Amino acid sequence: MDKQIKLAHGNGGSENNELITKVFYEAFKNDILEKSEDAAIIENGKLAFCTDSFTISPLFFNGGDIGKISICGTCNDLAMMGAKPKYLSLAVIIEEGFSFEMLQKIVDSIKKELAINGAIIVTGDTKVVPKGGVDKIFINTTGIGEVLQPNISASNIKEDDVIIVSRDIGTHGATIFAQREGIELQSNLKSDCSSLYPTVKKLLDANLKINALRDATRGGVAAVLNEWAKASSICIEVEEGKIPIDDEVRGLCEILGFEATALANEGTFLIAVHPDDAISTLNILKEANSNASIIAKATNNHKQKVILKSSWGTQTFLETPTGELLPRIC
Repeated sequence: MDKQIKLAHGNGGSENNELITKVFYEAFKNDILEKSEDAAIIENGKLAFCTDSFTISPLFFNGGDIGKISICGTCNDLAMMGAKPKYLSLAVIIEEGFSFEMLQKIVDSIKKELAINGAIIVTGDTKVVPKGGVDKIFINTTGIGEVLQPNISASNIKEDDVIIVSRDIGTHGATIFAQREGIELQSNLKSDCSSLYPTVKKLLDANLKINALRDATRGGVAAVLNEWAKASSICIEVEEGKIPIDDEVRGLCEILGFEATALANEGTFLIAVHPDDAISTLNILKEANSNASIIAKATNNHKQKVILKSSWGTQTFLETPTGELLPRIC
């Protein structure tokens, strides 16, 4: 490992995985932690438990703000384990001089998003630090959810499972970058930041054979697919032409040299289902977003690898993102 922490160690890609595995997992080894899920399953499978910290810049962006994303992020992690978000903690570190008006807007966003999830804040903490101690405001949320459907796991994907993405990808990362760097676009580019539990609940109620769920946050779709391939020891074959990408996101990627599959999302998830339930799953997802698409299947070829198949018949490995992607995106 490097001798010093770099921004790349927080990007959700290979450096981030190395940091977590060689430092934190090594120090705190236990069976629950080593499953490396979006949320820990505890109390004999009855509860899901997770935590997340948010340091996004800018604080307010087209489609949300740090308050909204702090609730979406934690509640979505619970939903990805088949759990209903119920109880959250809220810890806020505020820089001296921060505006009360801005703080109230953030709190209002938190309140609104909690209502969407049917969750409540039951404990919290507030710290104010001297000017320069943090960049305006940092938020941590921890969540507890009731597991509604057990055995949803990154390690449960089976050969022939169909993998579906819930909507077009990369809009959050593209929106944040464009706004932060002052790129003036005549467009409707908007973050996908949203709570996923209402959609997940419809999937659970349909009694589908769901093997895995994962929201594609830092590291994007590429990171999730690689994590799944390794966790389930399968190959994931992706049809590149079926990955839904908004024209504006695609254009920004072409201009700046980004890969849409590595861009962060905050309201987009992947689902691995039994092939018999693929169409039913897709139809439910399309009710929420018409861009939902079947993009891949699980096979036994090249285990623990993700293969990207182009429209021209060529194939390449889709690797876990590396380097500094978009720091401060969540």
